[in-house]
Amino acid sequence: MFDSLSGRLSEVFDRLTRRGAITESDVAEVMREVRVALLEADVALPVVKDFVEQVRDKAIGGEALRSVTPGQMIIKIVHDHLVEMLGSEASELTLNAVPPVPVMMVGLQGSGKTTTTAKIARRLQERDKKKVLMASLDVRRPAAQEQLKVLGEQAGVATLPVVEGQMPVEIARRAMQAGRLQGVDVVLLDTAGRLHVDEALMAEMADIHGATTPTEVLLVADALTGQDAVNVARQFNERIALTGIVLTRIDGDGRGGAALSMRSVTGCPIKLLGTGEGLDALEAFHPDRIASRILGMGDVVSLVEKAQETIEEEDAERLAKKLEKGRFDLEDLRDQLRQMRKMGGLEGMMGLLPGVKNVKKQMAEANVDERVLIRQEAIICSMTPDERRRPKLINASRKRRIALGSGSTVPEVNRVLKQWKQMAVMMKKVKKMGKKGMMRAGLPGILPRM
Repeated sequence: MFDSLSGRLSEVFDRLTRRGAITESDVAEVMREVRVALLEADVALPVVKDFVEQVRDKAIGGEALRSVTPGQMIIKIVHDHLVEMLGSEASELTLNAVPPVPVMMVGLQGSGKTTTTAKIARRLQERDKKKVLMASLDVRRPAAQEQLKVLGEQAGVATLPVVEGQMPVEIARRAMQAGRLQGVDVVLLDTAGRLHVDEALMAEMADIHGATTPTEVLLVADALTGQDAVNVARQFNERIALTGIVLTRIDGDGRGGAALSMRSVTGCPIKLLGTGEGLDALEAFHPDRIASRILGMGDVVSLVEKAQETIEEEDAERLAKKLEKGRFDLEDLRDQLRQMRKMGGLEGMMGLLPGVKNVKKQMAEANVDERVLIRQEAIICSMTPDERRRPKLINASRKRRIALGSGSTVPEVNRVLKQWKQMAVMMKKVKKMGKKGMMRAGLPGILPRM
């Protein structure tokens, strides 16, 4: 997400920071380029106008031009206004109410509403330790209720049993009654969608809202639809008072205009982002972190949080004990490869690190294939447990067997073994240096020589 916008803005600000003194005409030129970049990213025109005017006024009228580093000051002003445009502070789901707390999911058909319902249920149950019940109120789309049931089984979340012939309002009331009897904390109501906003849809939403009085009314919008998503959000908000927005498919949206326009146009906060197809591919929307990503500053906090969510505590403790002894075998390398894939692969991790624009460009030019992680893992899995624990056993004939079993070549097996050797050497350095030594030497002191 924001790849094209981030690339354009990075080019603009790179040129800006290379200059010494900056004049008002320089600022005007930069803001023209920023304006074009935002419009190309499909940001709503009124939002772009307000943003450019506010940044220009602050850059010219403030201390930026007289600063020792005027380029950096202007970038900071842009960052601060991006944060303000996106909503200033992260907005969490409001669940401070008498349980069961009703959460109503609304949106157009095809926006990913049912899948998002299961993602939120899984997140509430695993991260927040809430007891959740999901109920499908979609009696129009074929197999919609069955779809939510299947997703519930995959996520380990209970779903309301289907009763043939019941209408949406009746299902909603039955879901709330079941939630009270079963001691449920949160009831997620997955409502029906349409291909477009119409009176029948809105009347049904209003009836369900009146019957359940939901604490949260979340609009699920497809980021790929750009300004159409913004228009849909405005129409829903005018009729049933949304409390939050969930943007889906942001991993496929290189522009990001919907996210940048949504808050300004509707006044409604974006609360969650759907980052992929998996039920764990959901993250909170943090305006300051998103602004940093757009300006190429990275998002290390999100990277650390993602690592904490995906790393198993037992695996981390086991690896820590082995590292204390200076040991690192191929099983550990396999676990690290799996961990990288869970965190979004090379590209997903790189996108959250600061200052990696040039590295990403080099990866693209070198045609680095994300599937290399899968191939490397397959090679390690083709080894025997003894070979993984004692790589020195792997001779020429064993390499041929491993290559054959993993569908790879002997040179690829050799590359995996070379990678393991480099990491094993690094781990021995870590053990010898200890914590204080690592702090003094920093990363260059422990990285292997390539």
